[in-house]
Amino acid sequence: MSVTVVGSLNEDVVVTVDRLPGRGETVIGSSVAVLPGGKGANQAAAAGRLGTGVHMVGRVGDDPAAGRQLAALAEARVNVGRVQRTAGVPTGTATIPVEAVGGENLIVVVPGANAELTPADVDVESVHRAGVLLLQLETPLDTVRAAAAATRGTVVLNPAPAQPLPAELLAQVDVLVPNEHELRRLAGAADGDASPGALAELARELAARSVVVTLGERGALVVPADGPVLLQAPPPVEPVDTTGAGDCFCGALSSALDRGEPLADAVRYAVTAAALSTTGAGARGALPDDDGVQALLRRTPEPTRVG
Repeated sequence: MSVTVVGSLNEDVVVTVDRLPGRGETVIGSSVAVLPGGKGANQAAAAGRLGTGVHMVGRVGDDPAAGRQLAALAEARVNVGRVQRTAGVPTGTATIPVEAVGGENLIVVVPGANAELTPADVDVESVHRAGVLLLQLETPLDTVRAAAAATRGTVVLNPAPAQPLPAELLAQVDVLVPNEHELRRLAGAADGDASPGALAELARELAARSVVVTLGERGALVVPADGPVLLQAPPPVEPVDTTGAGDCFCGALSSALDRGEPLADAVRYAVTAAALSTTGAGARGALPDDDGVQALLRRTPEPTRVG
């Protein structure tokens, strides 16, 4: 089997700051780094580090940044044969201020070539035959819908950046992976009770078969199509930079599902991988391999039943 990721490729400009700026405020950064990024490419790189047979479908510009992004994915053992260069537009970019202590961040994305990915681009064998198809929302929604309809594999959708989604797309999703903000946006709910039970009720309102809500330092909430709701806490680590932790989670989850692991076990594996990914700088600075995740799994708590 294999994991195919349809999504974005960006070049990240990461600026280290003492604290994130408020609205209309200027802060002074202490360093800057140019790194490979994009939600789709980050997730593909995470899956590539953890297993074999990972394919990326996307678009880059016809510029120097494109070559850097393709090389970084290939180094992570991702097949980039279906990533197309696009004349006349730049490779996507993201500007990311990151707090020096604690690693909290903000992200501003300019899509560039990612906005040119079409439904025809995803009508390819690597999508049709994927064991797991991993999708996000940094490419056009029509293309995401076309990819979900074209595959025979398990569809995992990370609905980020948050936006309203048609019920027919959600009905094609086997595992929906929002964070709390994205879950509330999809459910049409205001900020409120953030308890696991309340979030599980919101997840049950969505058309996706199973929902996994990522909760940052609290771990992840598993709301399966059948069976009990579970809260999976992460293992203890010392975070340096949380940028890309959610992307690592999605890549690791897809890798575990592709190996045939049950959803709860796949989430425990993904929570462990995501925790490890926060121990280095940048979205891919500490992506773990399978040996690293397996070693830390011994310190990852067993899930607790909700309700």
